[in-house]
Amino acid sequence: MEPTEMMHFLHLSDLFKILGDKTRLAILALLQVQSLCVRDLVMILQVSQPSVSQHLAKLKGYGLVKENKKGSWVLYSLNDECEPIVKSILPHLPDVQHLVKDLENRGLKAAL
Repeated sequence: MEPTEMMHFLHLSDLFKILGDKTRLAILALLQVQSLCVRDLVMILQVSQPSVSQHLAKLKGYGLVKENKKGSWVLYSLNDECEPIVKSILPHLPDVQHLVKDLENRGLKAAL
């Protein structure tokens, strides 16, 4: 096997590890609905802020999400330039639009 082929397998293996976590998949599904800040993700997912931040860092490290500063807030969104294999997975994630709407309806979404 060529070294370049092995590197490709290694990259895909790492990418699938990133995608193999239910919280990270949930974050990707939520970011398909709209850009969200860490606070919103914490409220929806009911996990700690450090946990959400670590998951976002891993997703950002693989180019799956990007961040955009808005004042003192940081909004996270899907990276439109992520790998085609990731783009092919996104449509198969559950529709979680109702979770974002529920947060908005309860007045708990960060007003940015």
